[in-house]
Amino acid sequence: MSKSMKQKLEELCAPFIEDLGYELVDLTYGKEGAQWILRIYIDHPKGIGITDCEKVSKSLSNFLDAEDPIPYSYILEVSSPGLDRPLKKEKDFVRFQGNIILVKTKEAVGSRKKIKGKLMGINSGQIEVLTESEKIFISLDNILSARLVPQFDNDF
Repeated sequence: MSKSMKQKLEELCAPFIEDLGYELVDLTYGKEGAQWILRIYIDHPKGIGITDCEKVSKSLSNFLDAEDPIPYSYILEVSSPGLDRPLKKEKDFVRFQGNIILVKTKEAVGSRKKIKGKLMGINSGQIEVLTESEKIFISLDNILSARLVPQFDNDF
């Protein structure tokens, strides 16, 4: 089975972006209307500003032009993941421990598939989330999506 274009681009771009001092959080690639769009979301422990996005965009654009992995003309967009940053990797759950998160699960945990609470930690392939009424343990394999809840929306 061949890898998807997204997988190929992630494998190609992640090390390059890390060498620039940033983390590849997410990548999307697809057609919007008549145009192909490659969106790169980057992060840094000190946050992301416009100059960071410009730096990565220029460097990555030159790199991708040389590597030529995309057979079509496309638009490259580089931005921060935003206040509601997705949590995808184990290290994300470690880094953002203590923050309020929203988790959507594949299978219900108890009777819920949507859980909002404070991320207490990760251990043995499970995250611990403290909701208003209980501690919930969610297997990483059961997570459909997880995101930070913006600080101004911390009520849960």
